[in-house]
Amino acid sequence: MSGTPVVLFGVTFQNPILLAAGTAGFGREVDGVIDLGALGGIVTKAVTPEPRQGHAALRVAEFRGGMLNAVGLANPGVERVAAHELPWLAERLRGRSTRIIVNVAGATVPDYVRVIERLTPMDAITAFEINASCPNTSAGGLEFGSEPAGLRELVRACRAASTRPLSVKLSPVLPDLAGMATVARDAGADAVSLVNTLPGFLDRRLGNGSGGLSGPALLPIGVLATKRVHENVGMPVIGVGGVRTTADAREYLAAGASLVAIGTAALADPRVPERIAHELARG
Repeated sequence: MSGTPVVLFGVTFQNPILLAAGTAGFGREVDGVIDLGALGGIVTKAVTPEPRQGHAALRVAEFRGGMLNAVGLANPGVERVAAHELPWLAERLRGRSTRIIVNVAGATVPDYVRVIERLTPMDAITAFEINASCPNTSAGGLEFGSEPAGLRELVRACRAASTRPLSVKLSPVLPDLAGMATVARDAGADAVSLVNTLPGFLDRRLGNGSGGLSGPALLPIGVLATKRVHENVGMPVIGVGGVRTTADAREYLAAGASLVAIGTAALADPRVPERIAHELARG
């Protein structure tokens, strides 16, 4: 449980700390505020085939236990990401050991495939994180990861499209996370990211109405999910949810996580992930 290097996806991460998807776009937002090269890796903002404006304001609402967000997967689309965002990040990290993981989202299975096929040739990408909590428009809005057949179809299609490793990000509301992790593994996933946000609602706080809960309240939920998958499935886990301190990161590592991603805490203070990486390294 230290800041020592971690081998995952066939490569070495210099430490187990990642910036979680959505935390800092593609790195520009925190460049100069923290040393991106001090992190184990960066998980990019979700990438979809077409540009997305996202949901109407207000998109973020704080409460005592954390935060609700309804950003709506706002991003510039895969073509701009391929032409501008990822080349910038790769150049910024040239000569450093920080790994790049690209979060992929979509409304249909072909959406995911299109993003992966476009980005797979880019050498800077270590792996893809498949956001399986997106509503599947061809299945009437049912989330891809909500039942085995939909998850299996998605992961198999992504696996066929990519020569890069895949981590599948699963929702904490699934009644059998270990079972769904097994489905993802058997369909070709190399790891799972546990967990995504919990659905939540606070009256008149978000433009979209409901949103995803993140922050401190998610910590024990994510740690339990990590522990169950580690013990019952045995596949690598990227732990994410509620990490604010080095002690929180150690909870995930003790539960069996290979890597730990930090999201909401980095929105409040972008220096948190770098600080935790340094503190883990000191033992």
